Amino acid sequence: MPPAEPLHEKNRNAPNFSPRKSLQFKAETGWVNIRLTRVGAAGVPYWFPILASNAQCPTSSWTVLADTGASEPAFHCPSYKYRRFPILGYSQLLLDSKTPTMRASLLSLAGVASLAFSGLGLAADAEEWKTRSVYQVMIDRYARTDGSIDHECEAHEFCGGTWRGLINKLDYIQDMGFTAVQISPINKNMEEHTAAGDPYHGYWTTDLYALNDKFGTEKDFKDLVAELKKRDIYLMADVVVNHMAQKFDNNPPPKVDYSKFNPFNDEKYFHPYCNVTEEGWLNATEYQDCWLYPYGVALADLDTRNEFVIKEMNSWIKGLVSNYSIDGLRIDAAKHVNDEFLPGFVKASGVFAWGEVLTGETEDFCRYQTLDLLPGMPNYLDYYKLIEGFNGGSFEKLAQIKKQAINNCNDTFALGTFVENHDMPRFANKNSDMAIAKNAMTYVILNDGVPTVYQGQEQHFNGFETPHNREPLWQSGYDKESPLYKLTATLNKVRNHIIKLDKDYVNTASEILEANNNYFCTKKGSYGSQIVYCITNNSSKGGKHTLTVGGFQADQKVVEVLTCQSNQAGMSGTIDMKMNNGVPKVYVPADALKDSGICEQTTVEEFQDDTSGAGVTGAATGFLAAAVAGWALMFLA
Repeated sequence: MPPAEPLHEKNRNAPNFSPRKSLQFKAETGWVNIRLTRVGAAGVPYWFPILASNAQCPTSSWTVLADTGASEPAFHCPSYKYRRFPILGYSQLLLDSKTPTMRASLLSLAGVASLAFSGLGLAADAEEWKTRSVYQVMIDRYARTDGSIDHECEAHEFCGGTWRGLINKLDYIQDMGFTAVQISPINKNMEEHTAAGDPYHGYWTTDLYALNDKFGTEKDFKDLVAELKKRDIYLMADVVVNHMAQKFDNNPPPKVDYSKFNPFNDEKYFHPYCNVTEEGWLNATEYQDCWLYPYGVALADLDTRNEFVIKEMNSWIKGLVSNYSIDGLRIDAAKHVNDEFLPGFVKASGVFAWGEVLTGETEDFCRYQTLDLLPGMPNYLDYYKLIEGFNGGSFEKLAQIKKQAINNCNDTFALGTFVENHDMPRFANKNSDMAIAKNAMTYVILNDGVPTVYQGQEQHFNGFETPHNREPLWQSGYDKESPLYKLTATLNKVRNHIIKLDKDYVNTASEILEANNNYFCTKKGSYGSQIVYCITNNSSKGGKHTLTVGGFQADQKVVEVLTCQSNQAGMSGTIDMKMNNGVPKVYVPADALKDSGICEQTTVEEFQDDTSGAGVTGAATGFLAAAVAGWALMFLA
């Protein structure tokens, strides 16, 4: 049967639905709603439905949805609920007595639909990245080669972190359960000290084809790559495509010697000088073609519509990825290059990429996916609502923005969840309460999307804007006993374990169970291996009380994995969570934890005091305004 027009809005809530990669087929009476993935040996778990009631699903409501990214078609009927059963063969299923028998023709059609979209290189890479959790490293501030932890560091200057230092401290990252590392740019930067400081961060590129010897030799970098591969840790490299950099005397227009750039050694490869004005941040032509905030350094804006620039950039990134076995990219200031440049650049790289799109507006943000400009982005939509929710606001706005993202983006599972990065004030800067920090970390690790933790968040660093949010990690002594380090290790261990149990976990949308002024609770994953968690903004001063939350099956035995306390759901599938001191709660079915090494000994859940939550709770007043005021400054680094 030939496909009809591509779907974009209809059946968005269907399982495994991807609006840009779906086709609608006419269906026949009696077909069964099934999600079919690369059928293999007998007994492999797949999804198919059990009728919600005795009423049959009307023929007119049946659709076939083909998700091209995962090559997994889904057959959808709104009257069905989903449970996990095994497929016993290519043409037969053991089905519930209420469900019509499946026919071989259905599987044949599913196979055709699946094959029609196979072979998309980026799709497989994106799926692999969804299973990872990312630890973001700024090389100069992570670890010194000599391993010293008493080296003083001036915030604007080089502090001596190296690739070799990162190699020597990979255990610190791996023991937290992270399976990917995002590193700051590796290319050669300008040498001079400027009014804006040193190029310790790596974003002031002068030569694409040379490595930054401030961070080590090529052998050091290759050794880092080899060690990451040995540990099965993915490497995401930050890359700069918007500009090249040169020292600026702060007398505009900048006097740039273009001959010092490689390979773009001529003025013709750059946009004519113009400064992005305050109003210009809302004008795409201005913020894509003008130069970002010039102070101490001129960020000469590359003309990424120029044929030579396009060809050279694509050739360079292809070689960089190939030569150093890079697994993924973060594209710095992606919003500030023209749209047409991005998909070709990503395709040339051959790997998954995040592009930095700094906006809290859904339409502005999601269009980078719906127009196929980028596979994924750091999730600034969630970021702004999280900061607000934890600092005097409500979690209702977080729930709203998540729903908007699902309705407007193509793949929210490919977004990177974060509450800190090198451009934004530290989470603890305005709110040093440890309980609040624990809740934020819990959301980052367990939310839909790829968890991303910026170095030092696990040590509760509290610097404000650039460069004070780039503290050297060695000042913490790499403390593995700190409350947030231990929490992060537990959360990653739980997430990594559930992903092994449930291949659909990363592509299963969280079900919001509660979203109000003080609580945000969700269920994610299949029944039997689901994670149910609740975060709160009550702070460490929050008193004892019971919170009744669903997301479980009747009489299901569960474990709260942060305290290793057991509980059991009632007939309605709810449990009574014992809340105290404003700490988060995370529950997993007890059966899912067998042989996991997680909570091997449990006690019955009761109210428990958390003594690590003490701290001063700061107000939200001025936080977002200050972040916006300092926004332009971050583009210098």
